[in-house]
Amino acid sequence: MKKTLLTITVLLTNGLIFAQDRSKDEAAINKQVDAIVYSWNHHNYNDLKNYATEHTDWVNVVGMWWKGRKESQYAHQAYHNTIFKTSVCEKRSVEIRFLTKDVALAHIVWHFYDPQNTPLPDGKNPGPTDGLATVVYVKQHGKWLMEAGENVVIDTAAQQFDPVKQMPKN
Repeated sequence: MKKTLLTITVLLTNGLIFAQDRSKDEAAINKQVDAIVYSWNHHNYNDLKNYATEHTDWVNVVGMWWKGRKESQYAHQAYHNTIFKTSVCEKRSVEIRFLTKDVALAHIVWHFYDPQNTPLPDGKNPGPTDGLATVVYVKQHGKWLMEAGENVVIDTAAQQFDPVKQMPKN
């Protein structure tokens, strides 16, 4: 009986410690998301090394795949020197799910706008846009870093046709 109680106590204690660590990890990941927003809003990606692994991949909203931190930093900076040089990013929400103790999946909803209405390369102005990013974070040497990410535009007109929104509730 004592052995069973001891086992239960150890399991509960480990569960509480893991829950506390998870809370700290969620806060750390949110800070890393804030770092992405900071880079965007300051139009400077010199700090990418502080929140992305060396091998990080990024797929942008139009399907360009940048492999590794060097390409990701170069491409982001190139666009922020031109078409995004006055754009603003606002973080709306972050949902985090831990896949393992050292790997997390974050879904980030953010809002983009450009007070200067800088046109895109095709000459169009997208106007204010909402985006949804899926980002994989890995914990390396006690720090959460982006390993891969992809950003898509949320098409508000298409949202009404999302079959999940019509899914029967059971």
